[in-house]
Amino acid sequence: MSATSASPADLGAAPAAPPAAPSRRTVDAPTRAFHWLTALCFAGAYATADGERWRLVHITLGYSLVGLISWRVLWGLLGPRSTRFAGWATRLRALPGALQQVRQGPWPGTQLQNLGMLLLIVALLGSLVATLASGWVGDQGLTGDWMEEVHEFFGNTSLALVLAHIGAVVVLSLLRRRNLAGPMLTGRMPGRGPDLVARNRGWLAGLLVVAVLGFWLSFGVGQWQTAPNGSLLAAPGSSQHQGDDDDD
Repeated sequence: MSATSASPADLGAAPAAPPAAPSRRTVDAPTRAFHWLTALCFAGAYATADGERWRLVHITLGYSLVGLISWRVLWGLLGPRSTRFAGWATRLRALPGALQQVRQGPWPGTQLQNLGMLLLIVALLGSLVATLASGWVGDQGLTGDWMEEVHEFFGNTSLALVLAHIGAVVVLSLLRRRNLAGPMLTGRMPGRGPDLVARNRGWLAGLLVVAVLGFWLSFGVGQWQTAPNGSLLAAPGSSQHQGDDDDD
């Protein structure tokens, strides 16, 4: 066999890699970082909500959520068009028309599904704000025990909305036969067409992660140094209670 007629396999050359499936960017890196950092902080704060042993960890994660949501508000006001709250408002204004179309037919299934997901996100952010606000007020000792009950109520409400959000993503992924959680991991959605997000801004996502980690170190270490027995897990005020016990 001559060299001119030899196939790539005969010549020992590796076969060419198949072309990558087309995709387009739909979620930028800072928004994805916010999503997963918020999920991590909320899960940790909820897990450490009961009892005094993990109280300092609970407070640290709560303040982390305050910073993250504050950043998201600024990002929703000043960020690129794809992340702004103005886009949410435009989409929500279509809700009355979609509901009217339900009564008249045909059923606008995809539109209602997207609006339902957006309403879940708005409700979850609102519930998180109420949870953090009631937690801060209760932590300052400005009210009685009833504020602790309000804090617990909104915390449980937030958890219910988180579970509803996850369930909706799973159900819609099955109905549409497409992984709707994928873009929040990779930032890209399979399919042809222009990117909905022009720039990924990975550097800003990195700064957001560094800021959260830095807060954990600075605030956490500061709390650890002032905590009784030098433990971040100790409950605030336990040294005072110990002194009361000694007096007894």
